[in-house]
Amino acid sequence: QVQLVESGGGLVQAGGSLRLSCAASGNIFSINAMGWYRQAPGKQRELVATITSGGSTNYGDSVKGRFTIARDNAKNTVYLQMNALRPEDTAVYYCKLTYYRGSYPSALADYWGQGTQVTVSS
Repeated sequence: QVQLVESGGGLVQAGGSLRLSCAASGNIFSINAMGWYRQAPGKQRELVATITSGGSTNYGDSVKGRFTIARDNAKNTVYLQMNALRPEDTAVYYCKLTYYRGSYPSALADYWGQGTQVTVSS
């Protein structure tokens, strides 16, 4: 089994900051990438940011320059620093883990966290 523990969501005023954390544990052979996605009411889930085990990052266009993703490989934890928050950032934020269940190529799998609510008031 795999567990993802997300934390750091909450209510903040526009222009404020929040930091999300997601810690992975369990039956993980190795981690390929971790990241954050979000889903607002009535909208599709969208990319926020991802980071690979090698440190390569990718950001959604709407958060570039405001959000920063970082990772602690020793702790299997990914962080999302969110600055200059806007009301349109309001959503449930989901952590996604892409990992290997074993040493064979077909062992690659995804696992999603339960989500944490971020609400930005105007």
